[in-house]
Amino acid sequence: MNRIGVDVGGTFTDLVVEQDGGAIVVFKVPSVPSDPSKGVLDAVHAAAAGLGVSVGQLLADCRWFVHGSTVATNTVLERKGAKVGMLCTHGFRDSLEIRRGIRENPWDHRTPFAEPLVPRYLRKGIHGRIDVHGKEIAPLDEADIRAALAEFIKEGVETVAVCFINAYVNGVHEEQAAQVIRAAAPQLAVSLSSRLAPIMGEYERGSTTVIDAFIRKRVVTYLEALGQRLRELGFKGEVTLIQSNGGAIGLSRVSKAPVALCLSGPAAGIGAMRYYGRLCGSDNLICMEIGGTSCDVSMLQSGRAQIVDGFNIAGYHVAMPAIDIHTVGAGGGTIARVDEAGLMRCGPQGAGAMPGPAAYGRGGVEATTTDALVVLGRMREGPIGDGSVVIDGQKARTACAEKIGKPLKLDEQDAAIGMVQLLEQNLLHAVEEISVKRGLDPARFTLIAAGGAGPMHGATVGRALGCKTVYVPRHAGAFCALGMLDSDIRHDAYRVFDAPLGEAELDQLPKIFAELSAGALEELKGEAGDAAPVLRCVVDLVYKGQMRSVQLDYDPRTDTMATLKAQFEADHRRLYGHIKPITPIRFTALRVIATIAASPLAVPSHAKVATAPAPATKRRVFLDRRRGWQDIPVYRGDALGAGQVLQGPLIIEEHTTTLYAGPDDQVTVDSSGNYLIALR
Repeated sequence: MNRIGVDVGGTFTDLVVEQDGGAIVVFKVPSVPSDPSKGVLDAVHAAAAGLGVSVGQLLADCRWFVHGSTVATNTVLERKGAKVGMLCTHGFRDSLEIRRGIRENPWDHRTPFAEPLVPRYLRKGIHGRIDVHGKEIAPLDEADIRAALAEFIKEGVETVAVCFINAYVNGVHEEQAAQVIRAAAPQLAVSLSSRLAPIMGEYERGSTTVIDAFIRKRVVTYLEALGQRLRELGFKGEVTLIQSNGGAIGLSRVSKAPVALCLSGPAAGIGAMRYYGRLCGSDNLICMEIGGTSCDVSMLQSGRAQIVDGFNIAGYHVAMPAIDIHTVGAGGGTIARVDEAGLMRCGPQGAGAMPGPAAYGRGGVEATTTDALVVLGRMREGPIGDGSVVIDGQKARTACAEKIGKPLKLDEQDAAIGMVQLLEQNLLHAVEEISVKRGLDPARFTLIAAGGAGPMHGATVGRALGCKTVYVPRHAGAFCALGMLDSDIRHDAYRVFDAPLGEAELDQLPKIFAELSAGALEELKGEAGDAAPVLRCVVDLVYKGQMRSVQLDYDPRTDTMATLKAQFEADHRRLYGHIKPITPIRFTALRVIATIAASPLAVPSHAKVATAPAPATKRRVFLDRRRGWQDIPVYRGDALGAGQVLQGPLIIEEHTTTLYAGPDDQVTVDSSGNYLIALR
């Protein structure tokens, strides 16, 4: 029996097979942005051919097929979702457009907010009211709903988002509205805010519900069609998806909340970080996963991922638990340009899978990071990977000279140097965003350089951060696909609890946590056979009047008001640099996180090799402005063994990535076959 993980990226679709016995095999095929399922099926066919079996046999022997899909995200980015109608409380239909007054860039007062996904004429106010305590003070007017539905049908609406005021306290009116919709217009799919995001905050809850309704038809249709196609080819199980919170979810549960998949794919990196953390012996990790289009930065602190309550996609707020991932447009296909002021810019635009970098010879003419690395000798010319891409050095040199060098009056070498330096500066800032700005010193962490392009820049960025070591997985180019196989099944239960931190309030917690736990266990029923879920209780605390809460683990057997206050103040000081000793502390929410542990990936262990490593060849590479060009050794990854130590500068070429280490770096092949770079 085997397990299969598939990650659809902007440039490549990665597939990882864990075979019976623990061996890991990686396959990469070009993504098909117009039809992501084709990339998945192409990867399945490539894996079957590579393993010497039929597609039917590969899938019939698969006990777990887990998929990270970008369909939800791309549907929002491309605005290609369903036509949505919205039902809201009378007088509140403009909440979606009024939004919040906060801007990501406080100095930018001109860039308009994203247009609401539901135009005003399709946002209908419904009479009826639930008060802040959950009591009905005005009955729901079903006639208003039927009138709205008649107009929705006339306008071609496909899905309905329902978000009533105070539904997070009592969702009875939303459930009543759903019954009316199903009876009067059963062809319309329904998304309810009280089920998706029972949080305080009318805009955040409404925006999340609209996103769910907007992507529902396309996401569910795509995933069901993919599942059906895989079953036709021989797969006997249920496709599993990665959620934004880094946990897995069965396809049968996806239709309840497709909005939970908005960060599917990148969130699987947490599973990979946990796996490689076991291999390198550290649970304090920062991961810089660089693909062809972007760089995703995430962190594990004491073995636990940072979770946020919401995030933005294309200017729209999604209030769902998600791995704290900072993404920048910095990858192998990132396009460099010279702006109107004569300054070089790097990203966020990328060349994508087609046409890709100029060096790929597929019609691309823009200068990308890959082209710059080819010019500097750090990437070799000729076929790469499975041979479907052939690096053309002349095309790379022409692109750098024409697009960057000519406008700046530089030769192709200096243009390429500037491109790489600028990209690595952007990568440095991306890591600082998720570490330094969270009150954490990155020098205390091990940097994992992952993705197809990460190992090329890991040593340089790690040195700038003050890290002592950089860990490079042998399968770095399939990092997220591999992480999917080490991702726990997960469900988050949430309830608003607005109360002061006091003894009387603590007495209420066991009952509420018991109710949340029962709901979470019901959601996970049947997800992993007889495996017992693990429950973790969490409380959200704030200073009175504060907007952002601090999440703390809560154990009713040991935690008291004093211990919670001490934990809160310690975390608040780390995050914000101060505490407020006389300001009251309040609860804002309670959570239960239920997980079913995945079968851990096997930890490989290889016997040490006593012989000294021999390079496959040497290549002329530009090191830096002081050392210039030098002939440095190039090693084949499959020829290196555990225990071998290599002194930089050097290049190691792997199946899915290329590692570059500088003159002062030392690379050790560890017992699992991965690379540990000691920075000097």
